[in-house]
Order: sequence, then structure tokens, then C-alpha cells
Amino acid sequence: MSKNTKATSKKVASKAAKTLTDNNASKTAKKLAASALSQKAKSKQTGAELENLASKVLQSTKYNSDTKEFAASVLSQSNKAR
Repeated sequence: MSKNTKATSKKVASKAAKTLTDNNASKTAKKLAASALSQKAKSKQTGAELENLASKVLQSTKYNSDTKEFAASVLSQSNKAR
């Protein structure tokens, strides 16, 4: 397995933390926010299930810019071999 050398930025991590406490945020937004926040450390890497979810979010028009930002962050830290 390739090693992840990227980490979630402070800006995205801050937005992710706020999303997790937002009662109006969707399950998808919270799932991606949690993943992005957990990848604040460089040792964490996105799993296949979240890679698929993040890809679908980026291709959809139904999600807001914050959710898409989490998806992009999560995908940028995915396993390049997959």
C-alpha cells in the first residue's frame, strides 16, 4: 500500500469540525467531514468506500461547496494504487 504524504489543511479541518456539530448538515457532508478531519495527520488514508462517495459528490450538482471541498480533500488523500 502506498503511503499518504498529504494532510487536511487547517481551513478544511476547521470547516469539517463545524459541519460535524451542525444539525442541518447532511449525513454525506458529516461522513466526508469526519474523514477529512481524521486525515489531519499524514498517516491516515481514504478507504475505497469513501473514495467512491467523494467521487459521486464531486460529480453531482446536489451538494454545496463545503461538501464538495471535503470530498476533494478526501480524494486527494486516497490510495493512488486503487
